[in-house]
Amino acid sequence: MQLVKVGLCAFGMSGKVFHAPFLKEHPGFFMSAVVERSKEESKEKYPDAEIFRSVEEMLQHADIELVVVNTPVQTHFEYVKMALEAGKNVVVEKPFTVNVSEAEQLAKLAEEKGLFLSVYQNRRFDRDYLQVQKVISEQKLGTIKEVEIRFDRFRTEPSGKSHKENPNETGSGSLHDLGAHLVDQAVQLFGFPEKLFADVFSMKGIEYANDYFEILLYYKDELRVRLKSSVFSKEAHYAYVLHGSNGSFLQERTDNQENELVAGAVPEYGKDWTLPLKEADGILNYLNENKETERILTSSEAGNYMNYYQNIYEHIVFGYYLPSPAEEVILNMKIIDAAWASSKDERVITFE
Repeated sequence: MQLVKVGLCAFGMSGKVFHAPFLKEHPGFFMSAVVERSKEESKEKYPDAEIFRSVEEMLQHADIELVVVNTPVQTHFEYVKMALEAGKNVVVEKPFTVNVSEAEQLAKLAEEKGLFLSVYQNRRFDRDYLQVQKVISEQKLGTIKEVEIRFDRFRTEPSGKSHKENPNETGSGSLHDLGAHLVDQAVQLFGFPEKLFADVFSMKGIEYANDYFEILLYYKDELRVRLKSSVFSKEAHYAYVLHGSNGSFLQERTDNQENELVAGAVPEYGKDWTLPLKEADGILNYLNENKETERILTSSEAGNYMNYYQNIYEHIVFGYYLPSPAEEVILNMKIIDAAWASSKDERVITFE
């Protein structure tokens, strides 16, 4: 098996949970280098990875083909540009960049260099989202008319992370953080909207970055998609609510990969490594062919973030499709930028 050498730009939560475990367990990748500015925490689990004190140093000296930019979003443009100019393929954490202009510049540079640039939209591989995809593909709901996608938390106290909560830091706040997932899923499921209206603000107060957003996406064919997130949600809502001309589907947010990884789970290659569901996590209520109501409790199948890196490997080695390429995720950034403008100006934004 061809071995792809990888350099990881940071070893914080993102590196420890979402990237390093998968790179280690996938037989086609070798984590050759990691950036830790002052510590050496990676040595315990990844002793073969050489530690560098800066991204610049890693790019100059490490023997790597692929760079994972998993630093704060405010640094994405600088580090992705640096990696591409060094001749490296790049995986960049979501959100892609702080605005669409930066995203477009990086996509253009990758194309000019003949390199690939993929955004780590890992929640395309969540069990709950995959179940929604499945239900839509089965067409039991008829013509879908109304959708709500939520990602709520109960985190009323500040985290202390400036790059996420300082309102003066471009790219901070929930709209870029959780919004990057919800916007991506809406575009994947329903395409790019005609226009939008958004409400974005901070429930914790103006001294903090936004922690609440609601985005209403307007589509042709009388479809409306609402994206919503709050950090003051103690009781869980259904994460996905779909209403169609023939029925409704309600899906809980049940993917637990992040929590299991934080707890030390090992994502075994080629296996469903997550814990099974203990009970159904969805409700499908629709009219069957005889126009009789069927109400079914559904159970989603396991998701697996390893599939993202499997797709990356197959693209490198076999030229198969690239997951979440930069050109595709630029659409997400257009929606995020428009949501900011809509909320600020209190108006509907129409896309050209």
